[in-house]
Amino acid sequence: MDKYTGKKLDGRYEIRELIGVGGMANVYHCYDTIDAREVAIKILKDEYLDNQDFIRRFKNESKAIAVLNHPNIVRVYDVSFGDMIQYIVMEYIDGITLKEYIDMQRVLDWKETVHLTTQILKALQHAHENGIVHRDIKPHNIMLLQDGTIKVTDFGIARFSSNATRTMTEQAIGSVHYIAPEQARGEATDGKTDIYSVGVMMYEMLTGTLPFDGDSAVSVALMQLQAKAKRPREINPDIPEGLEEITIKAMQKNPDDRYHSAVEMLSDIERFRLNPSIVFNYRYSDEKPPVEENVTVKKKKEKPQYEEPVEEPEEDYYEEDVPVRSPVLSAIKGVIIAAVISLIIFGGVAAYQGYISAQPKEIEVPNFVGMTLSEANAVNNGRFNFTYVSRYSDDIPVDSIIEQSPAGGSKKMKEGSTIELIVNSADTTVTVPYISGSIGSEEIIQRIEAANLVPKVLYVESDQTSQKVDAVYPPVGTDVKIGSNVYVFVSKGVTKTMLKMPSIKGYNAEEAVAELKEAGFTSYKVEYDENIEAGKDEVVRQNPLQGSEIPSDYEIVVVCSKGENKEKTVNIEVDLPSDVTSDVKLTVLVDGAIDTDSSKTVIPAYSPYYTVSVKVKNDANIVVLLNDEKYREYKVSYDNNSVELVNSYTFTDTATEAPQTEAPYEEPETEAPLEETSEE
Repeated sequence: MDKYTGKKLDGRYEIRELIGVGGMANVYHCYDTIDAREVAIKILKDEYLDNQDFIRRFKNESKAIAVLNHPNIVRVYDVSFGDMIQYIVMEYIDGITLKEYIDMQRVLDWKETVHLTTQILKALQHAHENGIVHRDIKPHNIMLLQDGTIKVTDFGIARFSSNATRTMTEQAIGSVHYIAPEQARGEATDGKTDIYSVGVMMYEMLTGTLPFDGDSAVSVALMQLQAKAKRPREINPDIPEGLEEITIKAMQKNPDDRYHSAVEMLSDIERFRLNPSIVFNYRYSDEKPPVEENVTVKKKKEKPQYEEPVEEPEEDYYEEDVPVRSPVLSAIKGVIIAAVISLIIFGGVAAYQGYISAQPKEIEVPNFVGMTLSEANAVNNGRFNFTYVSRYSDDIPVDSIIEQSPAGGSKKMKEGSTIELIVNSADTTVTVPYISGSIGSEEIIQRIEAANLVPKVLYVESDQTSQKVDAVYPPVGTDVKIGSNVYVFVSKGVTKTMLKMPSIKGYNAEEAVAELKEAGFTSYKVEYDENIEAGKDEVVRQNPLQGSEIPSDYEIVVVCSKGENKEKTVNIEVDLPSDVTSDVKLTVLVDGAIDTDSSKTVIPAYSPYYTVSVKVKNDANIVVLLNDEKYREYKVSYDNNSVELVNSYTFTDTATEAPQTEAPYEEPETEAPLEETSEE
């Protein structure tokens, strides 16, 4: 069970449930009791409270979002950076991530892609105009509401444009499937870096696939640097050509070839939206102009093109059958024939030399060991293909090359051949070693460090003898990443009486406190939640949960409903005077108010019993009237769900005496003139 769920932060934020787990923080759905609104709170994980880099990134996120105010960017309401807990209070988004939506839909309609991308770009435009580069734009960080609105979240590795950039080895590069090439190389990042990530997301939405994917983060990052993605229309022919061009332009590896701003990209998307058949005909710096050399070579090889000028004069000569030729004409003819023959020979030699030069050259294998991936890529300059194997070594920096096969300088290979690089990768996994015995021994620490893991010793109360290892997390034998924390829980002995937490959910506040006292607990407090629909004073949550082993003086929080009691339906069977054969008006009063649903006209002789059904939320007094006279009084107990007859009265049927009692009221003669006057 998560340790924060069910607690209240700073006496204000009630933590209801865990809704997201990230690399450095967890996100909770909470309720702000002061401003009476739902919020999301991101809490930095405990293991990073002493990691200055993670704390910096966490604070940086709050600073980044705090300066932004845009309908497509999640809002920040509050921050807290204490020694024991650090959190950010944000707008609560009731939706799913764009990644989840893409996974459900597989391929998005181009109109929907344009709608979502437009909102993302507007959010980025606002961020860039305020000097903030997100640097981790991906579908996982885009929330999608039910009405189609998007919210950009997670500015954890965002930076202000004037700040120094981060490198790939500093693990601030975002997700490798969506990062720009310059970001993977650790070079300067700006708004065009986010534009590249938007292009990758458009590619994924339109095709249902990622442009680059591989077995490891390193291989995907290198694809971002080297490989060329398949055109989206090759995967999904239904994509309009203009939208494909927008996507490809945003994904250009050279930042100068991309859109220079979100505004520029939005402009082209709007032009496309107004005219989906538009074609932009973009050209990029790495594209070569149309090559005509091959056409020229073919023309040189096609002999008929050069033989025809030679054959035609000969045919004319024989047809005309001229016996005498001019010496000058013969000389000119000879020169032409010689020139044509020379041209044919020269063209053939040039074509052969071109063919030979086009063949891959054999060159000596370079030595890439010790280089970073970006350095190796620069030295290689596309001459060889790379495959990658991850391995960890603490002798050289992460992302550097440990070994290669074939070894550098060992042989010559044709350009385009494949070289296997063994890369020092932090993604390498190791096994948590076996740990037991006394923490006083340096062997435990050394064993963890020898496995390239980070030991963290925590002292806990336990049944174990003091200074003995009580537990290890992750458990012994678990495969974890290099550099992960290994928590060694060391017993400091039992110093307090431990009790088992009883279940008090469903009790009222008074009963719950009595139950805790009986169980031996000495510290508790009762809080109320106005937003829970339950009976008044009913316990709806408890912290700690049922079954938890906790000290007897641990302060237990009992959360009760402040709402009204739930409405109950009470049935009362009323006996009626069976000798009355005339119509009787039966009226039911609930605490003095007429219950119209239960009130009606009855004939007691035909139905000597009548069931009255009334709805109550508390104890109530029920009065039954017959012809507006009291007949029965009842008392309803809400808690006991019982009905008690309090008073009973005799009913007198006066229906037969009605004419006599009405006679006196007809005697006044003064009414007749009034009626006549009225008629006149």
